[in-house]
Amino acid sequence: MATGRTGVTGTRRSAHEADELERALEVVVAAGGGELVDVESAGGVLRVTVERDGGPDLDDLAEMSRVISAWLDERTDLAPVGRYELEVSSPGVERRLRRPAHFSKAIGSRVAIRTVAGTPGVRRVEGALARADEDSVTVVDDSGAEHRIAYAAIDRAHTVFDWRAALAGQSAPTGTAKTGSRAS
Repeated sequence: MATGRTGVTGTRRSAHEADELERALEVVVAAGGGELVDVESAGGVLRVTVERDGGPDLDDLAEMSRVISAWLDERTDLAPVGRYELEVSSPGVERRLRRPAHFSKAIGSRVAIRTVAGTPGVRRVEGALARADEDSVTVVDDSGAEHRIAYAAIDRAHTVFDWRAALAGQSAPTGTAKTGSRAS
């Protein structure tokens, strides 16, 4: 989590090869009009998460999957070793936050963070993401308390979508949620 590594190394590739795969996929996805959000490999599955202005629809994801699959067939030097499944998806409304860039894009959104077991302070925090720098994030919880959390201490994090507001017909932008309190 803290390294910003994509997790692609889980398929017997070195960290350098994982970084090279990610950089190459950024170009492939960008050529298709999208933005690479994340690459993760675990349990024989290569997950490629992509974004597009307005959000990708199913046709966009299917086309991107075809393009990436064909590219991986040609670039066996970068493809996962052995048998694997390719999953191409959008980040969704409750987006996983893994890298500093993900947190930077989510400033102002409501987030939920779970820290690594044994980390001093709170184990779980939910609130508005106030800041994200190169070392840590600051979350303001519903009571107004600020929690500064180093990336190295984050086990899992994601944005929190306000489902009640969405179901009540109020619009909450994708990937963001209204916090319980607002500053005037």
